[in-house]
Amino acid sequence: MTLRRTILAALTATTVLIVPVAAAVAAPAAAPRLWATINVCDTEGHPDAVGIRASMSGGRGARLTLFMRFELQYLARRTRTWRAVGRSGDSGFVAVGSGGSGRTREAGRTFTVTPPPAGRPAFLFRGLVTFEWRRGGEVVRQARRLTSAGHADTAGSDPPGASGAVCAVG
Repeated sequence: MTLRRTILAALTATTVLIVPVAAAVAAPAAAPRLWATINVCDTEGHPDAVGIRASMSGGRGARLTLFMRFELQYLARRTRTWRAVGRSGDSGFVAVGSGGSGRTREAGRTFTVTPPPAGRPAFLFRGLVTFEWRRGGEVVRQARRLTSAGHADTAGSDPPGASGAVCAVG
């Protein structure tokens, strides 16, 4: 084998060994368990209300602050598309605690809505939650989840155990 082939073979072998290690170092941490659900939907105890609850886990390392933003959306009948309710259906970002050592945090917001006039079809709502992990005020990761069913035992649910993807009011 010539010196050139020996060097090329050595560089190729080194590259093969280095690339997976570099990729492992650069790869983000495993995706934290995220969910969002509707846990209050126009009940006797919460008339004309839609409650959104969510959960997120922290990441590795200290000094992470976790944030959630709860947004209420409605289904536009004419276009069959989901649209933001607007300012009255937007919590803005809410700090929900520290996230070091993979701690899990839950939080929620309940929005009061105006029901449709008598005799009109119910309004259909869903939630969109934006999750942020911040370190020193800088966003280091962001994710979004639409509300989904199957997250029983959420705090503040009405009735107890309620968990849905959508909510009909009216």
